[in-house]
Amino acid sequence: MNRRKLLRSLLLWALLSPIVVAILFPYAVMIITAFKAPTEVHNPTWWPSEWRWRNFPEMWQTSGFAPALANSLYVSGMTTLGAVIVSIPAAYALSRFRFLGRGAFSQFLLVSQMLSPIVLVIGLFRLVANLGMIDNLSTLVVIYAAFNIAFCVWMLQSYFSTISRDLEEAAWLEGAGRFRTLVVVFLPLAAPAIAVTAIFAFIGAWNEFVIALTMLRREENYTLPIRVFSLVAGRYTVDWQYVMAAAFAASVPVAALFAWLQRYLVRGLALGAVK
Repeated sequence: MNRRKLLRSLLLWALLSPIVVAILFPYAVMIITAFKAPTEVHNPTWWPSEWRWRNFPEMWQTSGFAPALANSLYVSGMTTLGAVIVSIPAAYALSRFRFLGRGAFSQFLLVSQMLSPIVLVIGLFRLVANLGMIDNLSTLVVIYAAFNIAFCVWMLQSYFSTISRDLEEAAWLEGAGRFRTLVVVFLPLAAPAIAVTAIFAFIGAWNEFVIALTMLRREENYTLPIRVFSLVAGRYTVDWQYVMAAAFAASVPVAALFAWLQRYLVRGLALGAVK
């Protein structure tokens, strides 16, 4: 039996290995290039002759990476917080109450996910320009939160529906009101789903490029995707070792968030937060 399991595992890994290689290869190129000397960036050899750790502090000092990192953390964090706070009561209402137009509203949330932000970017720009809010990080927070709310409500509602009503009714019998029951009983049970939803909202805001490029003007307001893009665009010569070092450093906060919330992510996927 153990031999059969071993052979089955080896066969599955053999089938999955092309996919794993295709996914990890760009990251390997990024990391190795980040440690190369400028003269070796276009060298066809795979390994650098010298591992230049100073590429990272040099990139940090010359590229304006630190302000962009702070801007991205602010925009992504506030977007996630705002989207989750608005989505929780909306998802709770959809999962617990029956009202006229509930089905139509649920379908509207689903259909809204089919629209790419790129389609709406011109209209958003004209709206923001008329309000005099161009080149404002808070504008990005509002726009990103608005685009994430429908997705967050849809995810949370599907999970909230799996939580038994008996637990809430037991709390009501003990004298707790609906709000206290929601905060003390319901939300702790929904923590895995909230964590999964927050991860997706954070990553969506962290990686967004088109709207940020359209709305932001001054370099001190650039987010990380625009800052990394500025290291390449409009330059006669590109320091690819700095570009790859910046791209690698930009992926660290997301990796840290995944590692921190990994137990909630696995539990949320297993219990049906993502359907």
